[in-house]
Amino acid sequence: MATENNQRSTSFDKTLASATTTIAFREIISLAIDSFRASKFRFLLTMLGMVIGSASIILVVTVGLTGKQYALDTISGLGPNKVEMQYAGGEVMGPNNVSTPDFMTRDDMRAVIEQVPGIVASSPMLEYHNNISIGNGVTKNAMLLGVSPQYRQVRNLKLIAGRFFDDQDATTHANVVVMVAPLAKELYGSTQAGVGSTITVTGIPFTVIGIFTESIDTFGTSEISDRTLLTPYEVARYFEGTETLKEIFFSMKDSSEVEPAAKRITEIIQSRHRPTSVYKAQTLTDILATMSKIANILTVVLTLAAGFTLIVSGVGIMNSMLANVQARTREIGIRKALGATNREIRLQFLTEAVFLSLAGGIVGCACGIAVPLSVTFLTPFKLPFDWLSVLIALSTSVLVGVIFGTLPSNRAAALDPVETLKYE
Repeated sequence: MATENNQRSTSFDKTLASATTTIAFREIISLAIDSFRASKFRFLLTMLGMVIGSASIILVVTVGLTGKQYALDTISGLGPNKVEMQYAGGEVMGPNNVSTPDFMTRDDMRAVIEQVPGIVASSPMLEYHNNISIGNGVTKNAMLLGVSPQYRQVRNLKLIAGRFFDDQDATTHANVVVMVAPLAKELYGSTQAGVGSTITVTGIPFTVIGIFTESIDTFGTSEISDRTLLTPYEVARYFEGTETLKEIFFSMKDSSEVEPAAKRITEIIQSRHRPTSVYKAQTLTDILATMSKIANILTVVLTLAAGFTLIVSGVGIMNSMLANVQARTREIGIRKALGATNREIRLQFLTEAVFLSLAGGIVGCACGIAVPLSVTFLTPFKLPFDWLSVLIALSTSVLVGVIFGTLPSNRAAALDPVETLKYE
């Protein structure tokens, strides 16, 4: 019986303590709201810094993500799923100890296509340099690249005028070329004027059937220069008199397959040549990863810079709360005289500081979210948005309220109730 009475007493004490805590917290919230209503203008001005700081964090992250996406999309314009195989060195010793380069061949390309799944396009590349003639004694130095019709897909080339050569052109060994836009402008004054014209390479006439350009300007760092002509590989190989290749291009179905495929392609080609020969696979994966890392670092740095706005706002909150404590000194004394503890006084002013900073953070987040969403829904531009930035902004707002509200709340709790009752 005694044990049952003790259990009931313990349960009642817990319920009473919980009720007391709940009532105290509700009272604190109610007092905080009354305090805000009494000094609306002052608190609105104090919140303004938090609004600007929270909105800045979201907008800075949005700008960083937009810049990152633009940079990655631009680089991907070269061919996001491209694998470019290159002969990097190593020679074969022939008769009379004469060394010859161990170039790749079309048989290597066919072997790769048969053994590596996921390849959607491929192209050999043969390079030939010579002068071209457009008549009337006008000649220009140019580079003729022998490629397959799928080269356009692999390299993501843009056709400005005319057409690209197709499988029928390659099969019939048609003497056709597709000219790079800068060369067409130099020779004919415009890209459109070049289509249908005839040029001569080593006395052989070729018809210009199209004008192309790269998706992005590579500033001469790719195999395509400002004096490039593309022609079917089957035609270009007669100029070199060989079927050896220095480069082979492959395009994978999905970007996740690029790196595994590059490794497998290298193994296949290496197994078909001398062990001393070196072949390298180039992809955009490493470049894209590096660019993504740089963009992320810049976004973090800019976000930290925007975060300093919240620190400045925190100082404003602290000053406002210190003034609030000073103005409510007599109220604090009355509450202590009626039994309020130092903990309750401290919690009251700390709650007010957190509410003040959090309210500013919520309004700022709403403003920060509204900008990218409005642009996305009302314009053709799609801005990337990260909800994590909202969480960071709100968390920082609460943290600022706690840090900068600690000093005013401690000062309020430390006031002497006797002296505060005398305060006028």
